[in-house]
Order: sequence, then structure tokens, then C-alpha cells
Amino acid sequence: MEILLALVFILGYAAIALEHPINVNKAASALITGVLCWTIYMLYSNDAHAVNHQLQEHLGEMAGIIFFLLGAMVIVELVDAHDGFEIITEHIKTDSPRKLLWMVGFITFFLSAVLDNLTTTIVMVSLLRKILRDKKDRLFFAGIIVVAANAGGAWSPIGDVTTTMLWIGGQVTALTLLVKVLLPSLACLAVPLLYLNWKMRKDAPVIPPLKEIKPKGTTKRERNMVFGLGVGGLMFVPVFKTLTHLPPFMGILLVLGVLWAVTEILHHQKNVEEKGRLSVVHALQKADAASVLFFLGILTAVSALGSAGILTQLSAWLSENIGNQDAIVVSIGLLSAVIDNVPLVAAAMGMYPLEQLPTDHNFWVFLAYCAGTGGSCLIIGSAAGVAAMGMERIEFFWYLKKISLLALLGYFAGVLVYFLQLQIF
Repeated sequence: MEILLALVFILGYAAIALEHPINVNKAASALITGVLCWTIYMLYSNDAHAVNHQLQEHLGEMAGIIFFLLGAMVIVELVDAHDGFEIITEHIKTDSPRKLLWMVGFITFFLSAVLDNLTTTIVMVSLLRKILRDKKDRLFFAGIIVVAANAGGAWSPIGDVTTTMLWIGGQVTALTLLVKVLLPSLACLAVPLLYLNWKMRKDAPVIPPLKEIKPKGTTKRERNMVFGLGVGGLMFVPVFKTLTHLPPFMGILLVLGVLWAVTEILHHQKNVEEKGRLSVVHALQKADAASVLFFLGILTAVSALGSAGILTQLSAWLSENIGNQDAIVVSIGLLSAVIDNVPLVAAAMGMYPLEQLPTDHNFWVFLAYCAGTGGSCLIIGSAAGVAAMGMERIEFFWYLKKISLLALLGYFAGVLVYFLQLQIF
């Protein structure tokens, strides 16, 4: 059974990695893999009741992650529908390419921690199109946005799917992520920025932001209110979890409910078409449901491997052959540039139970950094990279030649800072 399960999982993984060549959405591959893994486990089991009980236990954990992600996506879409992110982008006014580099880098870094790396990348790449007309000039900025978005998401419980998984699963707390991962993440961004700052010529063609014709329907007051409630609500979720000890998805559902009520009241006098575009129902339609189903499929598949004992065996093999936990985590981070970091982190969570490695253990904190930032080494290694690749048609080998080495240096700079931090404090 173990060999068949592993084979199905590997084939599913390959289908996910080869999403574009085989023209099959990775969500479909993940769902098929997840169901097949549990089917094989059930067919080879002598106790159907026990297997169903295990599946129901895992389903409760998976549902918490899925509801959280869906709620966060809808909130971000609602803020975007109200042009809320213009509050940030309208303040980027400079004709210096070097200043623009640092501004874009750090705005992306901190915005990613509040929203998530994928949404932030979309917002910031869209901004670039208003500032730089020449695509060649935009590419370096797009590359740094990918690095900054992944680095910014690594130190926040809501900045990256993997940190969200670790936070909801009880492996890390929000405060520990902030305290222990912020400086390594800053180092991960600073190294590429310093190099590009040195390399960039002062005469690079940069133009002032172009005025954009905004769709009518929202006033400045409405925009500011929805932006404040949306972003403030996302930042409130960790506080809600700390105060109530309820799962994070309860906090995100509370914020979504409040935003839903507020927007309904704000737009109740508008016509149906105007009100529809600014409603939560419309935001639900725009939310990336395929990504949610992808996470569900991956988590389902990994939970089957965990229930069958395969992850425990893998943990023993890694401990025996690699031994050093830090080396294992660094390897996972680099591997996430080739393989999606979601299943890698899910597998690690299954390999090492909390009884063995308790909450806020250095393994989990270090994993949050490595899995969050390692994907920047290749353009296909993260959701942020794939988004930028699609929006700006960035070529795989261009990124490999121009950005990958910088991202790798930043990754290891963060690793070094993390270990120095442990020695000092």
C-alpha cells in the first residue's frame, strides 16, 4: 500500500509541476490525487470506520484553512473593487529609479505581510504599468516585487499560505513569527535591493505615474472606509485569536460579515448595477476559487500519507540520513523553488507532530522563513512569481539569469541572519 500511495502522490505532484505543458489546471490534479490517496488507503484498510474517523478529523483542520483563505480573498477583492489600494499607490511619486526601487520593494514587503504575497504582487505589478512604459525597464522591478512579496509574507501569519497553515495548525504563534522572522526576511530583501541599487543607472527612463480613469461609483469616503475596515480587519484577526482562543477562520468570518454589512448600508441607495459591482457577492465571484480547491486537494493528499504512516517513515529517514534539522529546513526552502511550498509544508507538519516539536520550536519558525522565501529563486517557485510571470510575460530563463542568483543570495543572507539572531538572543 505504501508504495502505491507514494507512486500516486508522486504522479500527482508531477502533474501539478507540469501544469502548463500538459494543459491541466493544478487544482484538478490536486483534487484527483487527494481523493485517490484516500481511496487507496481505504481499500487496503481492514477498518473502514477508523479510516473515516481519521478523514473527518483531518477535514476539520483543512476546513479551518480553506475558510480562512476564502474569507481573506473576498475581503481583498472587496477592497480592490472600491479602489482602496489607490490609497497606497497614489503616494508613490518619484522620478528617481533608485528611489522607486526602494519604495516599491519596501511597500511590497510590508503590504504583503498585511494582505498576502499573491495579491500584493498583482497590485504592485499593476502599479508598475502606470509608472514605467518600457517593458524592459519594468522587468527588474517586477523581479524585485516577487522577492519582496515572498519575503514580506514569511514573517506574517496572513502573508503567505504556508505561514497561515503553520499558524492555524498551532506550529507557530503570530508574535513569534514577527519577532524571529522579520529581520531574516528584511535581509532576504535588502541584499537584492543593494545590488540592484548599485547596478541601476541614474538615467533609467522613469516617468511620473499616469492618471487613471477610475470607474465611477465610489466616493473618497467610501474608499477610505472600506480600505480601513478591510486592512484593519485582516490585522485584527491574530488579535482576535489571541483574545478569544477561537480558530483564525472565525476572526476572518467576523471581519467579512462586518464588511458585508457596512458595504450593504453604504450602497443601499445606488442602482442595482452599481451596487452589484461593489458587493460581497461580486467579490466572491472574483475570488480565486481554483487556488482554494488546489489547497484542499493538496491537504487531502498529504493527510492520507500522514494517516498511512508514510510521513512518519519519511521523517525517520531524513533524521537518519541528513540528521541536522536546520539542513532539512534549508533543503525544503530550496526545493520549494521547484515544487509548490504548500505540499512541502503540509508534509513537514505531518512528519513532525507537535508532541515532538512543540509550538514555536525553532524548526517551525525557521521553516516559515525558508518555505516562504525559497520559492523566489525561480519564477515558477511561488504564487507571486507565477502571477508576475503571467502579467508581464516574464521569461523563465530571463528570471533565472537576472534575478535567481540575487534571490538565492538574499535567501542565504536571511538564513545567516536567523542563525546570528539565535546566537545573540
